[in-house]
Order: sequence, then C-alpha cells, then structure tokens
Amino acid sequence: MSSWTPTTYKTKNWPDYNRALKQRGSLSIWFDAEMAWEAKPSGKRGRQQAYSDAAIQACLTIRVLFGLPLRQTTGFVESLLELVGLDWAVPDFSTLCRRQKTLHVAIPYRGSPGPLHLLIDSTGIKAEGEGEWNARKHGGPKRRLWRKIHIGIDEETLEVRTIEVTSSSIGDAPILPDLLNQIPLEEEIGSVTADGAYDTRNCHEAIASRNAHAVIPPRKNAKLWKPDTPGARARNEAVRSSKYLGRALWRNLSGYHRRSRVETKMHCVKLLGQRLSARDFDRQVAEIQIRAAILNGFTALGIPETATAG
Repeated sequence: MSSWTPTTYKTKNWPDYNRALKQRGSLSIWFDAEMAWEAKPSGKRGRQQAYSDAAIQACLTIRVLFGLPLRQTTGFVESLLELVGLDWAVPDFSTLCRRQKTLHVAIPYRGSPGPLHLLIDSTGIKAEGEGEWNARKHGGPKRRLWRKIHIGIDEETLEVRTIEVTSSSIGDAPILPDLLNQIPLEEEIGSVTADGAYDTRNCHEAIASRNAHAVIPPRKNAKLWKPDTPGARARNEAVRSSKYLGRALWRNLSGYHRRSRVETKMHCVKLLGQRLSARDFDRQVAEIQIRAAILNGFTALGIPETATAG
C-alpha cells in the first residue's frame, strides 16, 4: 500500500517576484511628485483644509509601516521630502490625529478580468482599552479591549476588496451583507466562500441576491430549510451534497480549501502590528483600512505564480 505524499509546488516567476519583494522596501512607492498634496478649496465657509486626504494618508501609511508615534512620523516625512527635493509642508501631529478620525481611506485595487470570487474571514485584534494606561501606570485591574476585522479578498488577485471593523461583541454572519454591499452592483460576483459561521439564512439570501454561488460548509447536524427563497434552495443543495459525498470530499470538490488564502491575508494584516495604536473607534477603523491599502500596494507589485512540481 503506497503512502500519501503531499503535493509540492514551485514558483515560476522568481525574477519578477524577487524584484517585487525588493520594491516593497522602497519608500518611493508611497510618494508621487504629481500627487495632490495641498487640499482643494471646498467652496464652503470657514477655514479651508491645508492638506489633501492623499497627503494625510501618505503620512499615516508611513506611521503604520514603521510603527512610529505621530511626532516621529512628522519628522520622518519631513526628512524624506527634503531628501527627494520636494518643498512641501508637512502636517503636524495634531493635524494628523484630527484628520485621521474623518479620513476617507483610498484602498486601491486592480480587479480581476472575470467574475469576482470573494473569500471571507474575520479575526480579532488588540486595541488600547479605556483605563489600560492608568492600570499600567498605577496598577490595578484592566479591561482588555478587542476589535474585530472582517475582510473579503479577491481569489484571483489576492487584493482586499471589502473590509469592516466592529466591536468584539458583533458576530461574523451579520456583517456579510455589509461586505457584499461594498462591491459595486454592476460588478459580477461569481462565488462567496466562508466558513461555517456564515451558514445562516441572512447570509445565504444576501449571496443569492447578488446571483452568486455560496461555498459555505453546512453544520454537521444541518437540517433542510423551507425552500421558499433562492438562498434556502441553494443551501439545501449543499446540505444534500455534503451528506451524500461526505464533508471531506464535498470540501475538496467545492473548492472550499481556497479559503486558506484569506487566512493568510489576515495573517499579513497582523504582521503590520499585533495591536492598534489609535485610541478611539473611528481612528482605529482608518488605521485598519490603511493596513489594507498597504497590503494591496504590496500585492500590486507582484505575487508568486506557483505550479505543481514534477
């Protein structure tokens, strides 16, 4: 009886991927001499903003990349602009802190040529809770605070397409419709892959409303639903298939194993920091969105193309 051997893969585009990895260490990819650094007049009464959202996001990107405090971020950007010969004013730390609360973060993405195949996952990340500094300074009990990150990535390009941040008390399933709403209605969604926590009526109905195929493993004791909606009928078909084929074979044939890619992407999010530096919720949302923009920028530079060895 022959023993099972794992499948091995090899990278086909090492020269291009190696070049992309080197470019990730370049600071020039975050600054462009033609970018709009100064804010355009808003046409409203009152004091106008001095810096554009792109300028604020560029400064906060440097902060997230290197884990710097706001004052050190200002000094870092000033020295960087001086080295490249750009005579631009740099926002001070109070401006960065104030604008981060209302910043509309631009998350770039290239898009895939065909239908979008979305991979969904969520995880928790540590945040600085109220009273934790006082507990470190003076001792005593402290309440640990967590935020929950929900992301959806494109299976083809591995770019983050949807992202939501909630408190730790919010479950996974209620956020799926909000994630799908971030995808433009004119963009076709081919499939949505998620784990068993999303095996709910609302999730299946939200996926069916976008004419997408749900790849969600039913629970072990799953019962058939009343087939009165498209989502319920699609889910009942998955229940019948998993019971007929077995859960392991169903996962293999349905392509559920592709969800590991979004788990890898979530690990990359935490590689930029195991905790959030911002203190209030709106700034924490902007910080996580900037992490997603950084990862999409890295992915756009190049990703490995693999094939089975032998």
